Amino acid sequence: MIEVPRPLYRFCVYAFLAAAVFTVGCKKKPVATTPPPPPPVEQPKPQPTVTLSADPSSVRKGDSSTLSWTSTNATQLTIAPDVGTVSAEGSTKVSPSDSTDYTITASGPGGSATATAHVTVTAPPPPPPEAPKENPIDIFNRDHQDAFFDFNKADVRPDARQALQKTADLLRNYPQLRVTIEGHCDERGSTEYNLALGDRRANAAKQYLVSLGISADRMTTVSFGKEKPFCSEHNETCWQQNRRAHFVPAQ
Repeated sequence: MIEVPRPLYRFCVYAFLAAAVFTVGCKKKPVATTPPPPPPVEQPKPQPTVTLSADPSSVRKGDSSTLSWTSTNATQLTIAPDVGTVSAEGSTKVSPSDSTDYTITASGPGGSATATAHVTVTAPPPPPPEAPKENPIDIFNRDHQDAFFDFNKADVRPDARQALQKTADLLRNYPQLRVTIEGHCDERGSTEYNLALGDRRANAAKQYLVSLGISADRMTTVSFGKEKPFCSEHNETCWQQNRRAHFVPAQ
């Protein structure tokens, strides 16, 4: 056995220890790592909502109804038919010619939604039937007034003037009319006398109408005397009804 000198032995021990320390010190310490965060969960986009109403919901043809709408979470809105793109909320008038369903479509990142409003169109009521035009002869017969006379006279008295004025107005309104003026008397007196008196009464009425502007060629006269009484009683009330100039129209 070889004996190593003590100084060399110490040197070797120190060298070994230094090498061990150096080796341990050079080992890299492990670094603690944080795991990466999970990827963010994408939140779903909100679904659009939309409402649509029509006021009034029933209109007559040619009238208007107002469409009103509101929406949320929408970036584009359209109304069909005929309206097109609209804002997020608002109103507009429509005048459909027939009953129509209006549909609004709201679109956005979260999808789309629709709503519908119905407008009923009713036909206007038929115009009232036109009243039949009354025949001018019927109008004249209804509205004219005869001229009455005093006993044994052919003078046009004040009430007869008013009556003849109304008759003149009718003749002016209906220039196509022609009239026959009949002279009548009450039962007193002879036939011949009353025929002459009736003639004077018919002509007196005619001349007064001429003075009011009615053409003479639209009027003829005839006397019936007492032959065609309007009343057959034998008193003054009845006789007064028979003393007249009576008008008979003809086209």
